[in-house]
Amino acid sequence: MVSSLALMGAAPRRAYSRIYKTRHKTTTRFKKTNPFSLLPFPFSNQTYQPIKPFPLSLVLSTNRFHLQDEKQFIAELLNPKTQNEAFRKLVREYQRPLYNHIRTIVLNHDDTDDVLQNTFVKIFQNLKNFKGESKLFSWMYRIATNEAITFINQRAKKSGISNEEVQEKMINSLQADVDYDGDEIQMKLQKAVATLPEKQQLVFKMKYFEEMKYEDLSEVLGTSVGALKASYFHAVKKIEEYLNTN
Repeated sequence: MVSSLALMGAAPRRAYSRIYKTRHKTTTRFKKTNPFSLLPFPFSNQTYQPIKPFPLSLVLSTNRFHLQDEKQFIAELLNPKTQNEAFRKLVREYQRPLYNHIRTIVLNHDDTDDVLQNTFVKIFQNLKNFKGESKLFSWMYRIATNEAITFINQRAKKSGISNEEVQEKMINSLQADVDYDGDEIQMKLQKAVATLPEKQQLVFKMKYFEEMKYEDLSEVLGTSVGALKASYFHAVKKIEEYLNTN
């Protein structure tokens, strides 16, 4: 039998970057409590350029921060005299890939924007704890992943429903989302992914949509490469079964 994912062709990876239309706005929508106000320097006037998701593989191949530069850059982030400009540089470099990663989890643009702001604040607050045992991007992606999962958990608790029901509502709302222009196949794929256990969802989305290497996935999720390969294999099988029967 020809794989349902294969029948979808290379379109999912390439088209996924076009699923969400870019919002043409110059400033981000701040919540009632601006998380950036927690920073020890002014940042509320930081503007966000329109964001359009793209594969993480492109980010990794064009990443300007090399290992020896990372140590110097982190030192600048921790130095009160240089941290303002260094943090702005970090936001400029990682705003787009982190947005893309978070959005694959929470789906909605405004929710993603909120989680992204919280992620950057958490990154700054925890820089002093960064030991350099992993790449900077891996550490930040781990924080972004945890913030996105926490967001879903909190929404479920607040609404008195399960995480699965929250995800179902998120997917159903996509069709009414002005930023979403995915076709029926893409919507069906989203529903299929939502049936997976949380860990398999993360592995599938990061491997299939973001095209991350297993070694990078291992650093972000703290799981062995072998276990990740097995998780992705099972995720693909379950998705193919869903697509073939629904």
